[in-house]
Amino acid sequence: MKTALSLFYGAYFALVGVYVIFMPKVLLEFDYSKSEIGVIYFAAPFMRFLLPFIFKYFGTLNHRVYTLALFATLLSTLIFLTTVEDFWLYLIGNLFFGASMGISLPFIETIALQKLSKQSYGRVRLWGSVGFIVIALWLGEVLSSPYEALYYLLGSAFLTLLFGLRLLPFVSIDPNPPTQEENQRFSLQKYWAFWSSIFLMQVAFGGFYQFFTIYELDHGVSLQVSSWMWTFGVLCEIAMLYFQGTLLQKNLLSILQIATLVTALRWLLLYYYANNVIITFASQSLHAIGFALYHTALISYVFSLYHQKRLAQQFVLGIGFGLGGAMGALLSGKIYENHGSSLFLVEALITVGAWLMLQLHQQRKDHLKL
Repeated sequence: MKTALSLFYGAYFALVGVYVIFMPKVLLEFDYSKSEIGVIYFAAPFMRFLLPFIFKYFGTLNHRVYTLALFATLLSTLIFLTTVEDFWLYLIGNLFFGASMGISLPFIETIALQKLSKQSYGRVRLWGSVGFIVIALWLGEVLSSPYEALYYLLGSAFLTLLFGLRLLPFVSIDPNPPTQEENQRFSLQKYWAFWSSIFLMQVAFGGFYQFFTIYELDHGVSLQVSSWMWTFGVLCEIAMLYFQGTLLQKNLLSILQIATLVTALRWLLLYYYANNVIITFASQSLHAIGFALYHTALISYVFSLYHQKRLAQQFVLGIGFGLGGAMGALLSGKIYENHGSSLFLVEALITVGAWLMLQLHQQRKDHLKL
């Protein structure tokens, strides 16, 4: 099972890598404005935000829905090939893409958390980072035309489908699954400060995911060096995923608080030292804490909070990478187009807000125990 999970993560995050690192530049070559790129990258996360609410009231995330989502991901990349030069049609394709991607990952994350220890989870999940880094390095060297990136997107989607289907035999039936009525009682309000923090954290990542490559190009860094910066960050992420098992035995909420503050520092380094390649590489090393350690601590913490495990993971993706990512893309597009040099200063301030929400969550949670 570990091999099948590793292959799925590798293919899935290779697909994410093409979409996040290279497609914004491709859209610039098709004469999209930076604001239009922000709108495009609002679409897919927004669909991930809507999905958990749909499943909360109208359905259940099961193996049949998961299988349909895998095929829908491949179909959406085919749609991209025929619509990329038309803003509105391409936007519709991104809505479809976001919905399908937002179903498969929470399903797999729940399986991984149920069947693997925290240490084993990190060592399996790191293959997603390997897939991301391989595609970043390869396309940074060979990408020569906009449509070539779309072909790689399609190929990654096909591998995600292939390896995703291989996991179906390992899907066990939950002996005590939450009922639809229990799903409807799923409460965001009880831990609203915590969910607000997840949202703000991903808003702050919006500028990085959508505009880091463009930001570096605008500061005189080549696409090849920018790819190496992405690669270095992911190498640090891989190291953390491999060795983080001991850390995750500690207080998960404290880990989230520390990782959030470290991320604020990361954005400040990018703001103050945009032209300094060495410091920019150093800031990328903090991806190990702000993404890898934060992500594993986050999904493990949420897994412990709720009985509705799959729905909880959908909300992590929906509130964070969905609504947070969507608003981050939209906001960063506007900021970068009008006040480009201030982008990462704003991201740092938003991240401090995420940290304050975690502090409030801890106080409220401690009060509930009294």
